[in-house]
Amino acid sequence: MVRFLPPQLSRLLTIALQAGVHKDGLAPSAVGAPSAGASWALAAVPDNPLAMGGPYRAPLRRAGRLPPKRYTFGVRTAQDDAVPADEALQKLIDGNKRFLAGKAETWRNVSTARLKALAAFGQKPMAAVVGCADSRAPVELLFDAPPGEIFVLRNAGNTLSNAEGSVAGSLEFSVNSLGVKLVLFLGHTNCGAIKGATETFLEAQQRKAGVRPQALLDSLLVGLSPIVEQAKLDLGGNATAEAIAAEAVEVNVFAGMQKLLLYSESIREKVKTGEVQLHGAVFDIATGEVKFLGQHPRLPLILGMSSTYAGRR
Repeated sequence: MVRFLPPQLSRLLTIALQAGVHKDGLAPSAVGAPSAGASWALAAVPDNPLAMGGPYRAPLRRAGRLPPKRYTFGVRTAQDDAVPADEALQKLIDGNKRFLAGKAETWRNVSTARLKALAAFGQKPMAAVVGCADSRAPVELLFDAPPGEIFVLRNAGNTLSNAEGSVAGSLEFSVNSLGVKLVLFLGHTNCGAIKGATETFLEAQQRKAGVRPQALLDSLLVGLSPIVEQAKLDLGGNATAEAIAAEAVEVNVFAGMQKLLLYSESIREKVKTGEVQLHGAVFDIATGEVKFLGQHPRLPLILGMSSTYAGRR
């Protein structure tokens, strides 16, 4: 039976069709990109268009009586359900495997129709990634992830320097407003910021004097000194500058997780309940492989600490 569609719903269905909605209402692949030879068709319009989603179906979905909404409009939008942390992590792992195998296809299938769907229906990224600003570490490409999948934050050294910074606030936005369940801190080999911080720290030790920052970059490098010092202690007294810098990359990843938990009360509470997970990883810029480090080894201890930002809001 053909029914009249209101203009708003008609537009919604048109965008969905252009973006490539699978006949089952899902994208045919895990990242929402059509696979070769995939059959695409618009889902049938039910007698009650409101039954397609919205508050009427939400209680049933939360009760586990309906499958989670995925790629309703061919890409992940705010109309889809949040992705659990374990599932999001596996998608990142699988995406990097495709990248390494030379089978990354996502960005070849990005179309203006899919971008319009994201603009029209909002974003619902599956994960947030704090990465380095280094041009050799393009986050979305490493994980074969299209627009709308990853909430990306990048700066030199993938650092979380203070609670008032844009990184901490942006992560709270991604978790509390966008529903992100996984936050990944991504370092990389041969990081220039970490190398610079290592050199600055070792030179100051030789002179037995601190460094007085002369520029914003100096402040960044000095701020990473505790990371370098911990890496040096971990390796012992005879470690070379190169070895210390390499160790400091991983130390910095775990330090970022710890700082976020101490800076953000809301994220820490969600981590306590298991709703959100923080993981670390290191990207090898020579091979393209991402080494996943897991959660912080001292997570229970950190969760028991008081927020360093409490009472200052």
